[in-house]
Amino acid sequence: MLHALAGAATLGLRGPWARWSGRRAGVQAHVVDLRSDTVTRPGPAMRRAMAEAGDPTVRELQEKAAELLGVEQTLFVPTNTMANLISVMGHCRRRGSQLLLGQECHLQVYEQGGVAQLAGVLANPLPDLPHGTLDLAELQRVLARGHGSPYHPVCELVCLENTHCSSGGRVLPIDYLRQVHLLARTYGARIHLDGARLMNAAVALRVPPAHIVEHCDSVSFCFSKGLGAPGGALVGGPKDFIEEAWRFRKALGGGMRQSGVLAAAALVGLAGAEEALLQDHKNAQRFAKDPATVETNMVLVRVNGLAPTELCQRLQVVSADEVAQIGRAVHVLVFPWTEQSVRAVWHRDISTQDTDLALRKWALVLRQLES
Repeated sequence: MLHALAGAATLGLRGPWARWSGRRAGVQAHVVDLRSDTVTRPGPAMRRAMAEAGDPTVRELQEKAAELLGVEQTLFVPTNTMANLISVMGHCRRRGSQLLLGQECHLQVYEQGGVAQLAGVLANPLPDLPHGTLDLAELQRVLARGHGSPYHPVCELVCLENTHCSSGGRVLPIDYLRQVHLLARTYGARIHLDGARLMNAAVALRVPPAHIVEHCDSVSFCFSKGLGAPGGALVGGPKDFIEEAWRFRKALGGGMRQSGVLAAAALVGLAGAEEALLQDHKNAQRFAKDPATVETNMVLVRVNGLAPTELCQRLQVVSADEVAQIGRAVHVLVFPWTEQSVRAVWHRDISTQDTDLALRKWALVLRQLES
């Protein structure tokens, strides 16, 4: 985990809370929202495309995304969670079969195992290594245990997440993906990639997204994170897999009317993705104490001596001397990630100037904690 800027955040709360106020009289605070890359708002070009869109836009998006990801077909769905669920349902056809995934991956932590429950499979969480990878020896042991054995559940699917959110946006190496895919094939399992932030991984690795996806049997792809669209996701894979995915989408209530509005936003997000994401990564590295440890658009900050929720509150309020020291009143919003850390995520609504303001506000809060 990245300990960025953590040194000064190890002090406890000192001094009266009363000297803090939400805003100074007559001073409008500037908000730097780093809670998530899902908080973006459509810009003028995206709004214009949405206003002019029709349903054929969905087909255009699906075809463009299939080419980008190097898969035969894709299917537009409301959310990345649904894309993951459809993929699990499509791959795990034996009732009671086993799904392998990391303990800290999105499907396990955020969706609370619900994807596995709805798909009727047994989720087997494996320990994550610090950079979001799985121990290959342990993975092979679990895969081999159920292979040809009547006493253990058969593993039909291994789920990976790239980038890996809980490890701070770490990118899974291409060679690691290749090794996991080879192991899975050896024991008759398939690979699904939760690619909610796949474009971040591709930009960080400086490879086309298809070079990552080629080591997987299916992929999910989200438009409402770094790509800045208000909603929508895709599931991608072979033609027969996507034909079955269409049936699952219908059964799950995922069929949408007038969905060209969302597809149009997604197309605009894709068009400027590489440049925008690269800037997000640079801004995250600009904020971090050790830029070399930041691979994409996330910074995890370890906090000692005070609760992360209290630090978040401190970063939001405006102190009496803030304008004089920073140049303006600033609310910085970060997310209390664990009991000892906060998370900051960069996105296309956060500029380099916003990042510098966040740094100044952070330094101000830490000075106040020392006084």
